[in-house]
Amino acid sequence: MRLFTHINSIGVCTSLVALLLVPRPLLAQHDGWIATWTASPEPLQIDSSEPLLNIENQTVRERVRVSIGGAQLRLRLSNECGAGPLLVGAVTVGSPTVPAAVRPGSIRTVTFDGHGSITVPPGAPILSDPIHFPVTDGAEISISLFIPKRLAATTWHELALKRAIISPPGDYTHSEQIQDGRESPHSILISAVLVPTRRSQRLIVAFGDSIVDGDGSTLDGDDTWPSDLTRRLKENGTDSKVAVVNEGIGGNRLLSDGPMPSLGVSALARFDRDVLSLPGVTHVVLLEGLNDIGFPGAKLGNFSLADPADIRTDEDVIGAYRQLIARAHARGIKVIGATLNPCEGVDIPGYYSEAKEATRRAVNRWIRNSGAFDGVIEFDRILRAPDHPSRLAPRFASTTNS
Repeated sequence: MRLFTHINSIGVCTSLVALLLVPRPLLAQHDGWIATWTASPEPLQIDSSEPLLNIENQTVRERVRVSIGGAQLRLRLSNECGAGPLLVGAVTVGSPTVPAAVRPGSIRTVTFDGHGSITVPPGAPILSDPIHFPVTDGAEISISLFIPKRLAATTWHELALKRAIISPPGDYTHSEQIQDGRESPHSILISAVLVPTRRSQRLIVAFGDSIVDGDGSTLDGDDTWPSDLTRRLKENGTDSKVAVVNEGIGGNRLLSDGPMPSLGVSALARFDRDVLSLPGVTHVVLLEGLNDIGFPGAKLGNFSLADPADIRTDEDVIGAYRQLIARAHARGIKVIGATLNPCEGVDIPGYYSEAKEATRRAVNRWIRNSGAFDGVIEFDRILRAPDHPSRLAPRFASTTNS
């Protein structure tokens, strides 16, 4: 589902790198863990043609790219959107060569309290034991999960932007290659990868909607703007000090749950799970609110994204920002506000109007001038067309707006 166009984020990342290079107090040295990769849990949508949603006695092999490395890993599996207990029969990690294969000799077994299998209660996550599996900054890892029983409902992330491989029947977690598997651009069950923390490390959580999640980005390309930020930090020599994780959900809103399950619960509802609970978080980049403004009266075919009467004012959006800032500051976490990008010409009838544009501009004025945020990133000024500021500049859009 296309809600937004993908953006080229060189200018945005440059601004954020500059903010992060401002000296900050060093974190205390301690033994602990920091998130190096994440994906926000989402409920599945029923789809008989989607192999990930019809798994039984099969292995799923997925890949993730960490932002910072470490000598060990821990995996966070999620049944937070599941309808019943989730039996995971076996889990391994390895170094991928292609989506279906791993480097010979690289496979390591993942355990949970010393056991190779685990049953995860509905609504719960589970954290693995530490795994001796050294990874470097920016390395890709392969994670294989054997699911013995049919999943009546599961937790997935729709816009994974990485090809997952679904095996023929059987446990292939220790196989170096899965032959004759089916592919999917989505992911299931994996919500975070952790590495041991080191002195002075920071964790940036990119939190928001489809522009964060990566709608329009390249499958297997690792070219979302949070991924670009990770590379820019590496170029500036700060790659081992700053982890970047992506907690975006396409179509997400601040104040309301999605009109369909895959658009997730509201940002206010998921903020604790997707931001505050992450180990090592020091900064949040908040880019969300445009869908709150644009959804009322907008339609995808005959499907209404929100009641036309459910208009959100700039005060509504600002009130949500204030709440998220307060909750983050209570944990000592800094919040960087991102101005809302232009949307005239988006290919959803009813999403844009002059009244909605006035609300967007009012929200952006508050983000810039209120002083409520610890820093501001100018998505709007960087991305807008100079001669038509309610539209994206053509070079930043992945589709032609009309």
